[in-house]
Amino acid sequence: VRLVESGGGLVQPGGSLRLSCAASGFTFSNYDMNWFRQAPGKGREFVAKISPRGSTTTYITSVKGRFTISRDNAKNTVYLQMNSLEPEDTAVYYCEGRSNFGQGTQVTVSS
Repeated sequence: VRLVESGGGLVQPGGSLRLSCAASGFTFSNYDMNWFRQAPGKGREFVAKISPRGSTTTYITSVKGRFTISRDNAKNTVYLQMNSLEPEDTAVYYCEGRSNFGQGTQVTVSS
């Protein structure tokens, strides 16, 4: 299993970023995919989940209405569109699938 995240960076409050996670080594379309994040000095927390066909999504309360998880099973890729970013969203973001995590991508929200 290999998961490779990309798309992180430095953005001002109120800005947007789109994270991508390219998956390989397993049958991507059979599995839920998740995004987690870990802020400095804190534990890793769940952010969003999408079902295998993309019909069901789940979010933590703090990102509802701002973040959107989606997937393209033809490309074995899951996305996290993040809008109206806040300094509290600063963290390393990880995708998770089949109980495996990628290396993460840093998101920093700061003016």
